[in-house]
Amino acid sequence: MSFSVGQVARLAGVTVRTLHHYDEIGLLSPGERTRAGYRRYTEADLVRLQQVLLYRELGFPLEEIAVILDEPRADEMTHLRRQHELLTRRAERLREVIAAVERALEARLMSVALTPEERFEVFGDFRPEDHEAEVERRWGGDGRYTESRRRVAAYTRADWLEIKAEAGAISEELAAAFEAGLAPDGERVMDVAERHRGHISRWFYDCSHEVHRGLGELYVSDPRFTAVFDALAAGLAAYFRLAVDANAARHGVPRQEADPGGGQAGRV
Repeated sequence: MSFSVGQVARLAGVTVRTLHHYDEIGLLSPGERTRAGYRRYTEADLVRLQQVLLYRELGFPLEEIAVILDEPRADEMTHLRRQHELLTRRAERLREVIAAVERALEARLMSVALTPEERFEVFGDFRPEDHEAEVERRWGGDGRYTESRRRVAAYTRADWLEIKAEAGAISEELAAAFEAGLAPDGERVMDVAERHRGHISRWFYDCSHEVHRGLGELYVSDPRFTAVFDALAAGLAAYFRLAVDANAARHGVPRQEADPGGGQAGRV
């Protein structure tokens, strides 16, 4: 059985011009010709074409492919084994490249430049990227969201561990005051609220007293935030909201309708 140049071009996914070029340089000459001089490719020619195309895919120049295929002791199995080895190496390299791109994408989505191990050390089982779509939907048009993303993109592992330790100390002091029965509008508790506001301003965005009040409302209106506080002590979220409100009033900020979108989700 033999095939015309057009049939081979369709089968191999190459152009007729490419096949003509291979013939002209002696890389792949058809094994038969018709009486009228038309090229006819045999099954052996198709096998050689397959080898040519595989080596081309691997990046070999045509001149080198011709030398490889014309090795006296190299049969089809030899070429297939060699190609399999080369393709396997390429696949491993591509997997490495893909993994690197995925890490870059994940870091971009998170705006956090941490390795997976560092992320677990800082965030534990919490995955900030799982909430990114909601955060952008709710606060994407807010300048505080943009400022927060700009800042955290540059934070290192050491920065995140410091943020974590600072936030943990504030939460522990708040819980201790609550369990001690201190009034939320007392000086000590309002000072804790002020430290919390300063923590956000220092690390994420400028958190005014009005914005802080909005966060206080968010902590009781969103069950997810409430759960975080109440895991330390039942009722702590509502207690903290009162402390935030009292602290704002202490600084002369009149009570207004709270903005429940006063801060970026996850930046507490």
